[in-house]
Amino acid sequence: MSDVQGLVDAHHHVWDLDLRPQPWLDEPGHEPIRRDFSSHALRSAATRPIAGRRLTSTVVVQCVASVPETRDLLALADSDPLTGAVVGWADLTSPAIGDVLDDLRTGHAGRYLRAVRHIVQGESDPHWLQRPDVERGLRAVRERGLGYDVLIRSHQLPQAIRLAERLPELPLVLDHAGKPPIARQELTDWTRWVRTLARHPHVRCKVSGLVTEADHDTWTVDDIRPVWDVLLSAFGPDRLMFGSDWPVCVLAGGWNRWPATIDELLDGCSGTEIHAVLAGTATAFYRLTPAPTKEGTPCS
Repeated sequence: MSDVQGLVDAHHHVWDLDLRPQPWLDEPGHEPIRRDFSSHALRSAATRPIAGRRLTSTVVVQCVASVPETRDLLALADSDPLTGAVVGWADLTSPAIGDVLDDLRTGHAGRYLRAVRHIVQGESDPHWLQRPDVERGLRAVRERGLGYDVLIRSHQLPQAIRLAERLPELPLVLDHAGKPPIARQELTDWTRWVRTLARHPHVRCKVSGLVTEADHDTWTVDDIRPVWDVLLSAFGPDRLMFGSDWPVCVLAGGWNRWPATIDELLDGCSGTEIHAVLAGTATAFYRLTPAPTKEGTPCS
């Protein structure tokens, strides 16, 4: 990624439904993405640049609670030059979590494992991230130099805040900005909690998945801008990273419409700040090959 115009997509998925079914796709409304998606399909879809930058590297993220899926994603990263890092899954509640992580890291293409994730948004326990067995698992993640992707819904943000307080040495990234309730236009609690979370300097945030929290059919840039304004002021551009959430974004306009939106939101930002959001933050967090930056004036 030596190209100054490099773009990192810090959050996308792939799946082969014959190899590994995705039960969540059976829910109503998911028909447009109830098919296979490969990294080659992402290449074909991601044609629009952002601020003149074209896609040069990606971070592929787990979908199901499956160590075999993580192994498949590591193999993908090893064979696909576009895929620079993997966010995998391992059972954080298992007493053997350390051994599982060690096995993944020393196995085939294990060098691409940079973080783990659990679908906390599906857990009914309002204190799941504070469970003693989960915290033990997260300490094992930290001890192995890995980060943790926090996937929650907006009402679960207090869990993320407590996690940041209790494990200040665990690198965290908030997926999809904590899923703000954009469609309902109820951002008051989300705003307060996100600002509190952002006070912890070891937390990063993905500017991803926002269009599917808005009305899929009618959303505009103006619906996304209030969320962007909060994220920019709370985290600053050097702790934000662009992610497409492809192919889930197909439900609300597709890959290219989201970069067009990001292009508008970045208007007024300096070259340095644009670089941070589009490549620098993700490069540092996931330890990708770095791309150079540009100097300029601050975001207005």
